[in-house]
Amino acid sequence: MTHVVRTHFIAPKELIDEVDKLVGPRRRSEFLVAATAAMLKREKLRSLTREVMKLPPEKNVPGWETPEAVSKWVHDLRVGNDRERHI
Repeated sequence: MTHVVRTHFIAPKELIDEVDKLVGPRRRSEFLVAATAAMLKREKLRSLTREVMKLPPEKNVPGWETPEAVSKWVHDLRVGNDRERHI
């Protein structure tokens, strides 16, 4: 079992009323924990995305010189995969 900690949480009454209406007051904590976990996951992904965007672009990637070349590369890859699966 995960270690749990009791905490004091202050929120607008209207928000808590909406949560209670949706899931009931006995499942409020479970809902808020799930919502917090989802938001943390999204914020971590957003942070990682920002870090990756700072990386210098790869240069001289064969088949990726132009948008048309990328489209051809993707098409050829899909056709090859289709052949392997005998579609």
